[in-house]
Formats: sequence, C-alpha cells, structure tokens
Amino acid sequence: MKKIEAIIRTTKFEDVKAALEGIGMVSMTVTEVKGRGQQRGIKQQWRGAEYMVDLIPKTKVEMVVEDEKADAVISTLAEAARTGQIGDGKIFVVPVERTIRVRTGEEGDTAL
Repeated sequence: MKKIEAIIRTTKFEDVKAALEGIGMVSMTVTEVKGRGQQRGIKQQWRGAEYMVDLIPKTKVEMVVEDEKADAVISTLAEAARTGQIGDGKIFVVPVERTIRVRTGEEGDTAL
C-alpha cells in the first residue's frame, strides 16, 4: 500500500476530486494548509499598500491506495492539479506498513 499526499492549489481541488472520482477513487482526507515553495510567497496590494504574503493557502489531499493503483492515482492527481505555473504543488508517495480499520479490526487491503 502507498500513502499519497498531494499539496495543491485550493482552486484546483474540485477538479482533482472529480478526476479521482472518475477513476473510482472516492476515499480521501482533505486539509486546508499553508505553505510556500520556490516562489517564497506572493506580493499583494490592499488599499494601495503592497505587502508580502509568504505562506500561501493550499489544500492537502491524502489517500492510501493499493500498490497497483498508485500510478493511476498519481498521474490523475498531477494532471487535474496542473496549471503550468509555479505553485501548482507537490505529490509525495510513502509506503504504508500496516492499515487497521478501527470499527471491525480488519487489516491490510480489506481495511481500505
């Protein structure tokens, strides 16, 4: 099993969710996060004054999937989240050692 964590633009979340549903992936955890990458924030103007926002709001999507589905999920996520601009985000893939469904005690792939 793999845990896939994607940090994406908040404006692209609905596109990502729809694309994942399109390939049958509906289970996910979504968190509003803030961060910065290569762009180191953005300059904005408010009432004529310019100020720097160095932590940009993003959306974090987390999923645990079977190994054989990981590549399809990753490519779908990347395609749906891409705008071609700096700040599109990152995808991290981490091996999952063990999964337990709390309600039933099931383990492994059946616990997904």
